[in-house]
Amino acid sequence: MLDGASATEIEAAPVPATYLALHLRAEDTDMFKGVADKDVRKSLRLGQVPVPELAPDEVLVAVMASSINYNTVWSAMFEPIPTFHFLKQNARQGGWAARHDQPYHVLGSDCSAVVVRVGTGVRRWKPGDHVTVHPVHVDDQQPETHGDGMLGSEQRAWGFETNFGALAEYGIVRSTQLLPKPAHLTWEEAAVNPLCASTAYRMLVSDRGAHMKQGDIVLIWGASGGLGSYAIQFVKNGGGIPVAVVSSAQKEAAVRALGCDLVINRTELGITDEMADDPRLVLETGRKLAKLVVEKAGREPDIVFEHTGRVTFGLSVIVARRGGTVVTCGSSSGYLHTFDNRYLWMKLKKIVGSHGANYEEQQATNRLFESGAVVPAMSAVYPLAAGAEACRIVQTSRQVGKVAVLCMAPEPGLGVTDPELRGRIGEDRLNPLRGLTAGPDSREL
Repeated sequence: MLDGASATEIEAAPVPATYLALHLRAEDTDMFKGVADKDVRKSLRLGQVPVPELAPDEVLVAVMASSINYNTVWSAMFEPIPTFHFLKQNARQGGWAARHDQPYHVLGSDCSAVVVRVGTGVRRWKPGDHVTVHPVHVDDQQPETHGDGMLGSEQRAWGFETNFGALAEYGIVRSTQLLPKPAHLTWEEAAVNPLCASTAYRMLVSDRGAHMKQGDIVLIWGASGGLGSYAIQFVKNGGGIPVAVVSSAQKEAAVRALGCDLVINRTELGITDEMADDPRLVLETGRKLAKLVVEKAGREPDIVFEHTGRVTFGLSVIVARRGGTVVTCGSSSGYLHTFDNRYLWMKLKKIVGSHGANYEEQQATNRLFESGAVVPAMSAVYPLAAGAEACRIVQTSRQVGKVAVLCMAPEPGLGVTDPELRGRIGEDRLNPLRGLTAGPDSREL
């Protein structure tokens, strides 16, 4: 087995010419035109694709487990544009980047893996290493990258804006994407963390985000999802007070399992997709929400953790305290935001745009997992054969936390190399959300 093989055994084993991957096909990009329900199970294909040649600074990894992020949902819906556009854009750099422009796109931005091969320029990694993959793909020849990897114009999300992603048996990554896998975690537990946890870390903890400090009240939209589940943990670890916004009793149970005591059910406020188009209703609802936060936490939030976008953004600007911060990293409900600018300029509030995390921030996040200070937000595990169904669960918002996908790992529970630390932390502490995903027609393991 890969997780127990020596470096010599792994190097001696042949690499196949093709591998199994969950991918999109370029000929399908128009399949959802005029269709109301863009069911990702119809666009995601599971089949063989060629193993690409390895560049000098790259590593071939055997993907033990991956997970579903919302960027995979966007890709499979071909929204806002087909991701084949990103692959062509990447390929225009020439050289090794040209390989990414294929008629297929292997998706997936989260990964735990075993190193199988390394390029001729790779020094710090060797076959047999157990790793997780930082999902940000940068150009280290750009000056901006050395100040902050997220500021380089060629920065891309691996498996979304690049090819050869993680929802597959193998993946191609740059050596500057690798970090040691936390030894006490299983493959699937380690796989769900990189993208969402590091994104939440940058938004809240990093000096490039909201500058959260002890005692800050943080309103967290989508608190039971992947980003929100890690945001709750970072706020609590940092001495802040998380106030979770959820949409159901099941999701309220999830955030309470993470230790969040202050919870608001958005359905009680009548928040709907259509509400964003009615400024009067947004203002009225924003004031109600602010009052609720004051009742629960004592004052308006210092920080609003925002990633849902169009439906909630106008409320976020209203509810943040005078001089407070709205930090945003996404727009799952729509990219075009409308808000009352008086609440921004007259009350001296700030909007901070945040995207992903740089390599140093990912390393800092990884260390928190290595020590057990932060735990995985995994709620369910699916086999790669049911990867499209797992993606549909996320598309229809039936999950809490993160949904893992086993790729080369034959079954859940493998990959632990520090059972002593695992025992000290405890199984219940490591898996607070396990079993909370609502997927009655799924093939969860």
